[in-house]
Amino acid sequence: MRVVLMGAGHIGQTIATLLSATAEYELKVIDRSADALKELKHLPITVQEVDTTDTQALQASLQGFDAVINALPYHLAKLVAKQAKDAGCHYFDLTEDVSATREIMQLAQGASTAFMPQCGLAPGFIGIVAHHLSQKFSSLHEIKMRVGALPAFPTNALKYNLTWSVDGLINEYCHPCEAIHDGQKIEVLPLEGLEHFSLDGTEYEAFNTSGGLGTLCETLQGKVHTLDYKTVRYPGHCSIMKLLLHDLGMQQQQEVLKDILRRAIPLTMQDVVLVFVTVSGVSQGKFVQDVFARKIFADRSAHAPLSAIQITTAAGVCAVVDLFREGKLPSSGFIRQEQVSLTDFLANRFGSAYQQFRQVESIG
Repeated sequence: MRVVLMGAGHIGQTIATLLSATAEYELKVIDRSADALKELKHLPITVQEVDTTDTQALQASLQGFDAVINALPYHLAKLVAKQAKDAGCHYFDLTEDVSATREIMQLAQGASTAFMPQCGLAPGFIGIVAHHLSQKFSSLHEIKMRVGALPAFPTNALKYNLTWSVDGLINEYCHPCEAIHDGQKIEVLPLEGLEHFSLDGTEYEAFNTSGGLGTLCETLQGKVHTLDYKTVRYPGHCSIMKLLLHDLGMQQQQEVLKDILRRAIPLTMQDVVLVFVTVSGVSQGKFVQDVFARKIFADRSAHAPLSAIQITTAAGVCAVVDLFREGKLPSSGFIRQEQVSLTDFLANRFGSAYQQFRQVESIG
């Protein structure tokens, strides 16, 4: 399968490493940064420096390929998806942006190729888990989805280090969030709905952020009483972000805030990804709850360290591309994450990264 990977950042580099290690993929990586592409020179792949905002250059780079994996910033998702359609390529991405996903859904109508956005951790794997658990119930009451990519050793007031895209982080903190309440689809505000919980002996907070539900609201509307997604952080993070975005008006100066965060909050490779899903409802005539809770840790090997968010995000998109190649997903049109079998995902050579975890046994 001939694949174009767009984006050679931390996640793109991990995707390239995973796919290039197999015999089934011929890979070309494009990026506007020559320095980023140099990081891939040790891999058996082709690289090409391309202005990723130039539609003609993008279109030319896709000719003769079967599929596109878009690991560029979220605001380029619509552009790349349109170029993929015009080039006759299947399309996969990592976006959490709701408006981009809706536009990609429109592009997919009647298309002869497949369009599968939101293939990372959240949205992505979290939706696969939630849908899998929901299938065990004859009647659904409540689904709670909680995900956090957290520093293992928080030391600043935010209790946070940069583990992924600053653009994506601020985007999810600033846009309305989908949810289902009383069986009806609603919108709730980001940074609201604050709750506290403990998991495996550590205290956390969780609050509304945009995009993590993927397409589950559409899939489960009318079938579940309550459905929501919240981002997990260490206690105190939400109040500081509210101060910055609301009280100090940074929501209207997002580029300024992003620049501040890039300069003041260090990147860390020492992180942990927390996945916590609870589903309650009626099963075999009883009102019961099922829980999926685990932590995935960074790979701190000296020769090739990987952060937990690199591992989980890259594994997510590589696994669904692999399942698509194997014919285990629809071959055309819009593909939702909840159409992926959790069993197939975890059994996949890439998805098995989610098996390298420490399962959380006690929840308080």
